[in-house]
Amino acid sequence: MISRSFVASLVVSAIAASSGIANAQEVGSRAPAFDLVGVPKQVRLADMKGQVVYVDFWASWCAPCKQSFPWMNEMQAKYGARGFNVVGINVDQKREDAEKFLVGTPAKFPVAYDTTGKVAEVYQPKGMPTSFLIGADGKVRAIHIGFKDGNREELEREIQAALTAARK
Repeated sequence: MISRSFVASLVVSAIAASSGIANAQEVGSRAPAFDLVGVPKQVRLADMKGQVVYVDFWASWCAPCKQSFPWMNEMQAKYGARGFNVVGINVDQKREDAEKFLVGTPAKFPVAYDTTGKVAEVYQPKGMPTSFLIGADGKVRAIHIGFKDGNREELEREIQAALTAARK
């Protein structure tokens, strides 16, 4: 038997393909716009046009997310003044689950709630967390699935390269 979520995913993919909506599955593709309820305010990719954005899809049950949040807080503090923004997009169906996670693992960057999964359907994260580094030109520069302490330096180099490219 085919699940409803699988059928829904196929329908969304078909609609996106026929309507010209981009997805972010490939480096070099244009990052799809999103507009989500967030904390401390509405989170829109369009509001960060011309800046480097690290979009991180996460869930309350994700163990590596507990490790990635302190690192993302550090990157936001270190590079925010240079036009760098971290955005955490939570994919839990219940916002309360995300809020419980954030009590123990606070975010010093905007958090958006994708409780319906519509943005995740377009970005298609392959695991938790999945991050998309979006350059100032609006194109996906890097995609990372999961988070390991050993990848911190590589991720930071990618952020630095994106910020350098943005100044050119």
